[in-house]
Amino acid sequence: MPVQQVTVPDIGGAEGAEVIELLVAVGDQVALDQGLIVLESDKASMEIPSTVAGTVVELLVKQGDHLAEGAPLAMIEVAEVAVDQSAAPVASAAPAAPVEPLTEQATSAVVVPPEVPPAVPPVVSQVVAPPEVTASPAPTMVADTALVAASAPVPVADTRETVAVYAGPAVRKLAREFGVQLGQVDGSGPQGRILKEDLQQFVQGLIGVRVKTSQTKSLGEEQPEVSTLTPNIDFSKFGEIEITQRSKLDKLTAANMHRSWLNVPHVTQFDEADITDLEEFRAGLKAEAERRDTRLTPLPFLLKACAVALRDNPRLNSALTRGGEDLVHKKYIHIGMAVDTPAGLMVPVIRDVDRKTIWALAREVAELAVKARERKLSPAQLQGGCFTISSLGNIGGSGFTPIVNTPEVGILGVSKAAIKPVWNGKEFTPRTLLPLALSYDHRVVNGGDGGRFLTQLVALLSDIRQLSL
Repeated sequence: MPVQQVTVPDIGGAEGAEVIELLVAVGDQVALDQGLIVLESDKASMEIPSTVAGTVVELLVKQGDHLAEGAPLAMIEVAEVAVDQSAAPVASAAPAAPVEPLTEQATSAVVVPPEVPPAVPPVVSQVVAPPEVTASPAPTMVADTALVAASAPVPVADTRETVAVYAGPAVRKLAREFGVQLGQVDGSGPQGRILKEDLQQFVQGLIGVRVKTSQTKSLGEEQPEVSTLTPNIDFSKFGEIEITQRSKLDKLTAANMHRSWLNVPHVTQFDEADITDLEEFRAGLKAEAERRDTRLTPLPFLLKACAVALRDNPRLNSALTRGGEDLVHKKYIHIGMAVDTPAGLMVPVIRDVDRKTIWALAREVAELAVKARERKLSPAQLQGGCFTISSLGNIGGSGFTPIVNTPEVGILGVSKAAIKPVWNGKEFTPRTLLPLALSYDHRVVNGGDGGRFLTQLVALLSDIRQLSL
């Protein structure tokens, strides 16, 4: 039977993605599109599927390897029933397959990681801590920050015991520089692996540190200097607790939000849109939506209205570049929609919203929401947004202030609609009002720009006939 080589498909331009898990072993039977390995990049975890069905005869990668598009993964003896006569020879690259992002699930944290599976044997390390060590600057953190340690020595334990830890050479070197025993550090990586961020957080918990941020890669300008003095508290002293590890997606989202909050001067404007007529129109299309096998929620109308408002108010459809020296005016309108998933917040991007019908947007909204919750979004589906809509929908609340998803300059927060009495000049009548909150980067968007955008958006949602103009 022929043997084919499976390679890494298009992974959205990610370079040096790390192999964090091997899903198969030599001798395993694999089906078409069955996962072979899990890669982890700066943006997401991705399960790489097999492009053929058969038996694994050789694995060409190991855990910890860093791969890019086209890298060989495995040699698979193709089952006769699955042989494709047009398949390339053994040495050629297999055709690209869709990438299914995964997100590391939270697991209970322990001080010493559990026994590592045979594929990655645990490393036993003797870390000898000197009596006093002054912490040296740590490498750049996730949020593009450099850790500047205080002049006081780092407290370390007096024990000299041998501790089994799972960490790479760079982390071990950094631990030696800090004078920290790795056995004291909780690892947040795959299978309890200790990452640089874990070590940096451990040191921050031991001493008061000043965090002086480096130049922001996306904006090329200095971030403000902040002070981080949060102590590492033993909450178990106050009662029963449970510790879980945050997923990589959760931590990356937090880092991005923190960077945006530090760099972007936020302004938020509020208004309410009368969507009484829109809701009546939407209810009248329920039968048509069922015939089309889709759900017509308010979100497609919000997307379409935002696309028109972005077209007419291009300041909200721009981005800073060259450290704020230039302003990029985008001629396309791609809008991200925030999706709440068990693994954390994800923002898939709907492209060319201005060119699509309400029905096309309804289908795409439903498909992307399912992919986000099942962690099957490709890296390309998470990139290129011009503006973001974050809707609380039926969760509740009368308003909130969303944080701008940089390098975008605007984001719309949508809260729960409510029926309220509205004066029409003669009497109060019940109307369905939708609370809206527009946050924007005040370096690019001023109050006039934001006011015009939000006023037009309210008018469009109040009279959806204008969307056809």
